[in-house]
Amino acid sequence: MAAKKLIGKMHLWLGLSSGLVVFILGLTGCLYSFIEEIKPLVYRDRMFVEVPAAAKRLPLDVLRANAQIAVGENHPVQVAEVNLGANRTVSFRALKVNPEAILYSRYMEYYYRIYVNPYTGKVVKVENTKWEFFQMVVTLHVSLMLGPKVGGQIVTWSVVIFVILLISGIILWWPKNKAAAKQRFSFKWKDTTQWKRKNYDLHNILGFYAMILLLVVSFTGLIWCFEWLNKSVQWMANGGKSMEQPAPVFSDTTNTNAFAPDKILQAAVQQDPHANTLFISIPKDNKSAVFVFGRKDKKPLYTNTRSQYDQHTARLLSTTSFATMNNGEKAHALNYDLHVGSVLGLPGKILVFFASLIAASLPLTGFYIWWGRKNKKTAKAKPKQSTPARKKLVIENVKV
Repeated sequence: MAAKKLIGKMHLWLGLSSGLVVFILGLTGCLYSFIEEIKPLVYRDRMFVEVPAAAKRLPLDVLRANAQIAVGENHPVQVAEVNLGANRTVSFRALKVNPEAILYSRYMEYYYRIYVNPYTGKVVKVENTKWEFFQMVVTLHVSLMLGPKVGGQIVTWSVVIFVILLISGIILWWPKNKAAAKQRFSFKWKDTTQWKRKNYDLHNILGFYAMILLLVVSFTGLIWCFEWLNKSVQWMANGGKSMEQPAPVFSDTTNTNAFAPDKILQAAVQQDPHANTLFISIPKDNKSAVFVFGRKDKKPLYTNTRSQYDQHTARLLSTTSFATMNNGEKAHALNYDLHVGSVLGLPGKILVFFASLIAASLPLTGFYIWWGRKNKKTAKAKPKQSTPARKKLVIENVKV
């Protein structure tokens, strides 16, 4: 009992110290799970176009040039996102960060997405992604709208504390006997059940059912935060063998042909015919390879293909798919999908959504439990004050 009391104190103070961050992470995690599904609904005007009769797409290089003019030469375009759907725009990204900045406003120096009609070449929208709603949701989730140097550390250690809270919470939840267990697995509410009891049950019962999923979400998040943990997981998945970094590949600088994005796009479509969206990097110099990320829409990220091409000739330099990865690489590739639940498709995302909602509620219900107990103790400690009428009666009795 003494150990459990000590765990209870630790659970209380760790919860109070990290509660606000956990609340933010849980709430933003709910939205984060469904960003890909929500965006096409709210941004139809910039993500979709009317397909003209006898439609013919313009060269990718022409679209890139138009995007660059729209955003200005001071903001070089770095990535082209080509959705192969006939009614989808092609978007380009330009961004620059300052890793040393503390505030997000200075960390993200600029971030633009330029949406271009693939048939007319007209710029549909220049989005200031730095302050776009969903980008701020992601930034709140990973760094609390601060730079990763400070905000990332606060989030990291708050998640570590949250893992300790989950483990200590299950110890405190564990029933003493069978009679107590009946109240720990389901809500036994009556019309006369007070709100304090209901709040206590919401904290304990919901926390119990969400614990395993929240541990998975927390652990996969920490893998991004700690490089040693990431390497350890891959090391274990490989049966105790260290990971070997693949040798970098470069474009043939003796070739005088200019960067050929359309040839690379064509080669990537042939290489990965099942991909719906292709992310193509824009090389900074004449020796860099072009990275192409082939994504299958509505499929988990681990199913995607990663390839590198010669920027001058569009020759395939390397390619990696989930099937060709070793166990360590597969564990790393699965991490994001485990974190957001997409490894199980839509049902998995729904589970993570509700688990994140429960995570956001735990600091609130936990605080109310503490506040209620604190006020109860204060009320008990207060001495009873005699009323004037009682004082008068006592004096009269003494006189008699």
